[in-house]
Amino acid sequence: MPQKTTQRSSRAKNGRAKTRAKANPTLAVDLDPANRPGVPMETAPKPLAGARVPIAHQHAEVPVFKHAGRKEMPPVFGTAQPPKGLSGLLRKAAYAKPDHKPGHWMLLLLADRVDVWEHRLRRSLPWAAPSAAAFLAGGLMWRARRA
Repeated sequence: MPQKTTQRSSRAKNGRAKTRAKANPTLAVDLDPANRPGVPMETAPKPLAGARVPIAHQHAEVPVFKHAGRKEMPPVFGTAQPPKGLSGLLRKAAYAKPDHKPGHWMLLLLADRVDVWEHRLRRSLPWAAPSAAAFLAGGLMWRARRA
């Protein structure tokens, strides 16, 4: 008596035989939910033990820009570097444009570059101002001697 196999063959369009495995009845969806691997995704999410619910929304004293498509800010966001100077104005202009426009991203890139130059200028002021004053005073003394 021939033995039954779990595979059966059929002909594909190209004439070659292809094999298909029969469905295993022990892996069906009707199993006990405790034994099914997809059950955690089928249950409603709930907070972990010890989590505070609901999360209180953060309040900001500094201006924080948000994208035009976002209805509200997430519960927690960064306010460590508030926008200031010319780079802050550029960022404000960038966030007035929608995200899908290249001008939005180009203005943000330009604002980053301007922010770097603002930082360099601010960092150099403590030594640049006295140096410029000394250079100017030296030039005035040289003119006074020549006259």
